[in-house]
Parts: sequence; structure tokens; C-alpha cells
Amino acid sequence: MSDELRDATRVVRAGLPHATPGAPYLPGPTFAAPYHAAGDVVDSPYTYGRFHNPTWTHYERALEELEGGPTVLFPSGMAATAALLGTVLRAGQKIVMPDDCYYTTRLIATQYFATHGIEVVMAPTANDAQRALLDGAVLLWLESPTNPGLDVCDIAALSAAAHDVGALVAVDNTTATVLGQRPLALGADFAVVSDTKAMTGHADVVLGHVAAKDAMWADALRTWRTRMGSIPGPMEVWLAHRSLGTLDVRLARQCESAMQMATFLLSHAKVRGVRYPGLPNDPSHAIASKQMTRFGPVISFELDGRAEVERFFAAATLVHEATSFGGIHTSAERRARWGADAVSEGFVRLSIGLEDVRDLLNDFATALAAV
Repeated sequence: MSDELRDATRVVRAGLPHATPGAPYLPGPTFAAPYHAAGDVVDSPYTYGRFHNPTWTHYERALEELEGGPTVLFPSGMAATAALLGTVLRAGQKIVMPDDCYYTTRLIATQYFATHGIEVVMAPTANDAQRALLDGAVLLWLESPTNPGLDVCDIAALSAAAHDVGALVAVDNTTATVLGQRPLALGADFAVVSDTKAMTGHADVVLGHVAAKDAMWADALRTWRTRMGSIPGPMEVWLAHRSLGTLDVRLARQCESAMQMATFLLSHAKVRGVRYPGLPNDPSHAIASKQMTRFGPVISFELDGRAEVERFFAAATLVHEATSFGGIHTSAERRARWGADAVSEGFVRLSIGLEDVRDLLNDFATALAAV
């Protein structure tokens, strides 16, 4: 597909097979374990369900068109993360990563890979602090914007610095999505995404993917997937491809509403610590404006404490209290309840959905009045 097409056109058309009279635009999911495979040389790309599936092929091609590199699907974002770390890293090597990236990513790095001979070194995302730790690294892991703090790093500058010392660069692009930011075009070697979030957007699929700049690494990731059996279900993949077509319109609405909500929260007397990369006064705005085309649906803010957040949730009628983000329904959670992130008891991660922003603003005004 031409890179000259606009995002709205690209997501609608991405990965669709050539038009065939009487066939649907997007074929339904293929449910198969074995395929017909007679003889010593099988004249088909499909032989067994752990190796490949036509439904995977369509969605992987769609993502490759958007990401700019060959893409491999996994049954979750964490399966994608584990596959990348397990494929790239070997005992005695060093990974540099943010100390404020997604908690479970930090967890598998420190509680699994570190116990198997990998040196794990961490620094904050803000101010590109990881740059000073790159000597001897094999892999630099970035997350921008971070979840849940929404700090941003300079992906292009850090990628160049990592490559100067021979390190590969992976970017967790879940919060931004490929329509908000393209890590491979910014110099990264891998883009890692939890498609569970905004990529699919309907809160009904758990899925992940890795896009690679180099086809060699994509092949290595497929080998990992096959041998480990870390494969996605065809129904989930078909639903993800179905949902991809609305990604542009969903994000356009969500980002516009998020900007209005962030502005509202910034001016509210009971709210502090508002973070949203789209706000002109946000510490991340300058870098985000340089490398992001959209600022995403996620906002963070703080109330005075746990009790105040609980009163806010009790009074809000248009906010699902849930632990995911990027979906069509507005949702939020008090992140400190997990004890995993360095946030205050009153810290809230908010994900703006597709509701009319006027209704959301009214609902938030009422809920905050009850705090």
C-alpha cells in the first residue's frame, strides 16, 4: 500500500486480500490445526496451526504496512515483550530500560531475565536519562509515552546513541499506537504493542505484536513463537483486523476529547499533577510534538488521596473503573491500588473514550464536586 495514502485510508484497506468477485472484503477467521499437506514438498504456506494461519497473515500484513517493517503476532502484549527479550538477550548481556515503564515489563526483566544472567540497568524516562547507561548494552528498551506517568523520551536521539555503541532499540508503543508515533521511522529496531489497548479499542481482545526493521529479527521472533507455542487465536486476530479499520476515527475523537478534558482538569481547583503530552505546558510537550502525530487518549492526574478518588468514582456515571486503556469507553483507575508504580495514593490514570466530550465534562464536574 502506498505511503502517500492518509491514515484513515490506510487503516481501512490495510491487509485486505485482492478483491475477488463473491468474496468478502476480509475473509472470516480460519479455525484449523492441521492443513492438507501431502508429499515431501508441501506446496502451501500452511501446514500446521502452531506454525501459521491465514488469519494471522492478513493482520500481520496490515500491521507491516502501517509499522513499516515485518510484524509478528502474539497472544498478548506481554507475550510479545517476552518473545523479544528472549530472542535478543543472552546470559552475560546487558539491557537498559526505564524504571517507570509498564510494571510487568520491569517484573519479567528483574525477576526472570536478571536471574538468568542478564544485567538489567534502569533509569527514568524523563530527560533521556538512559543515555548515560548505554555502554556495554545489547538492548535499549524505551516506552514513550510511559504507562502510567506519560513521560516522553527522544526516540530518535536515543536510538542513534544506542546504535553508536552497538545496541538494538525496542520501543513499547502501546500508548501512542502506530498512528500516533512510528518508532521504526524514528530509528528504533523494534516496535512492541499491546493490541489489547487502543489498536483494537473495543475491550474484547487480548493480543500483541512486534514489528521489526530487519526481517532477520522477524524470522527469529516467528521461530520463538512456533517453538514456544506462544500463538494467538484466529478469532482474536480476526476481531483485531476488523477493529483496525476504525482506528483513525477512534483516535481522532479520543485525542480531541482528551485535550479538552486535560485542559479542564488543569484548571480545576481539586486536581493537581495533570499530565498530557498535548498540553503546551506539559514537561513532555516539546519532544512529543516533534515525534508524535497524535497525543493519545490517556491522561493522568492526582486528587488528594485514596478517599477522594473513591468518592470521585462513586459520583461519576460515565467512567468505568478498570485497569486497561485505549477503548471506546471512558475508563480510569487509582493506579496505587496495585502497589507497582511510584505514584501517589491519589494518582488516577484516565482513558478517554468515544462518549460526547460535553457529557464527559459535565460528568467530571459533578464527580469532582463530590470529592
